[in-house]
Amino acid sequence: MSVDSIGNFLTVIRNAVMASKPYVLSPYSKMNAKIANILLEEGFVKGVEQSVAVSGRKELKIVLKYVDGESAIHEITRVSKPSRRVYVGSQSIKPVVGGCGISILTTNRDVMTDKRAKSANMSVGGELICTVW
Repeated sequence: MSVDSIGNFLTVIRNAVMASKPYVLSPYSKMNAKIANILLEEGFVKGVEQSVAVSGRKELKIVLKYVDGESAIHEITRVSKPSRRVYVGSQSIKPVVGGCGISILTTNRDVMTDKRAKSANMSVGGELICTVW
């Protein structure tokens, strides 16, 4: 049995948004930190901090963003799963909600948004991790 750490991370964020929590704590991993930083850069969250828990493990504190009581994250969906990987070319990525949202993908260069992959004219593309709007 495998554990989908990215799926768990996205579910923690999704549940916190549904419960209107001010922040969420999640276990630290390099991939989770990169996804959280992309959410910060794109304006979906207010802040991302790395800290050490009482147990000695690293964790991420993600401060969620609300505008007039409504969350900046309306939906966060895992696309590529351990059971079914989804790979796309940089030019074949479809816009999320008419361009209002983003897709996050892993490439051979780094974890990045669909817009950044298209602007870099990358011919490779990568694994489509999730969509956010």
